[in-house]
Amino acid sequence: MLSKRYFKTIEEVEVTFEIERPEADTAEWVAETTDWSPIEMKRANRGKGPWRLKVRLPKDRPVQFRYRFDGGEWENDEAADAYWPNDLGSDNSVVLTA
Repeated sequence: MLSKRYFKTIEEVEVTFEIERPEADTAEWVAETTDWSPIEMKRANRGKGPWRLKVRLPKDRPVQFRYRFDGGEWENDEAADAYWPNDLGSDNSVVLTA
């Protein structure tokens, strides 16, 4: 799930990334805006809910991202605004901040 919060005074969009993966012990958000360095996600609802992360992204720019679970399993977001092919033969999720 993706939800977006737009600001009137700054050129950023706060995006909340949320994904269900109850069996995973760890979850990371990996994106081009961090030069593909992972950011740890936290579990909602005191560790029993979905994995969640809030990030501020530049406005009017598409951002490619993926989720990584337990250090090796990659997954796209079903709610992504688009999917673009990557150099590894699969697709990246894309969030549009326009």
